[in-house]
Amino acid sequence: MNMETLEFIIYPDGRVKETVTGIVGSSCQEVTAAIEEQLGVVISQEKTSQYYAQKVNQSAKVSSQSTFSDW
Repeated sequence: MNMETLEFIIYPDGRVKETVTGIVGSSCQEVTAAIEEQLGVVISQEKTSQYYAQKVNQSAKVSSQSTFSDW
């Protein structure tokens, strides 16, 4: 399980750089929306490879068939 992290760097001029890691897909925008609203105007965004990645759901279906013969 990946650890979800939000990192904020606050520059002397008031700019804030936010970095999100450990969240796959666009759900990171849902996580950060309220924070960004409180911080102010978003000037730019850079999407990482995790943003474009898709969650992998694996499932397996096992079926078995037995055949018997009376020779």
